[in-house]
Amino acid sequence: MTDSNQLPAGTPAEGGANGQGPTVALQNVYIKDLSFEAPKGPFLPAQAQDPKIALNLNTVTTSIGPDAHEVVLTVTLEAKNGEIAVYLAEVKQAGIFVVRGFGPEEMRRILGAFAPGILFPYVRQTVSDVVTKGGFPPFLLPHVNFDSLFERSLQEQAARQAQASGPAN
Repeated sequence: MTDSNQLPAGTPAEGGANGQGPTVALQNVYIKDLSFEAPKGPFLPAQAQDPKIALNLNTVTTSIGPDAHEVVLTVTLEAKNGEIAVYLAEVKQAGIFVVRGFGPEEMRRILGAFAPGILFPYVRQTVSDVVTKGGFPPFLLPHVNFDSLFERSLQEQAARQAQASGPAN
């Protein structure tokens, strides 16, 4: 797999020959936390072969330097057969991104949508590997549109702020 970082639409790439323009650079990718539980192991009755899957995604960004940010993409995958837990996997895939030369809104979009999109293939592989090593068929996470999720979170945040300020009179 070739590493190529694509910037969100409308964001300038590294500007100028001197490298002093806006920059987004991935410095490191790592697993920050990993948990897998299969209370009964893969030894469930045959009727448990089609569990219901619950998938949750979350991102958290922490500034760790003037231009360095840690972005953590958390995936929680829970498989249940009725009330019986088949397995629970939680992976926190992290990356260190150097981001400089962007305005606050562009920075939010890069860290809230672009960076998780870069981390997603890594967490997808880790989830599949851990579920398989737990004795279950591999689970491939479906494609996620982080731009859409980011837009939805902005809309929800605006609605909460409007609701908190009350009706305008």
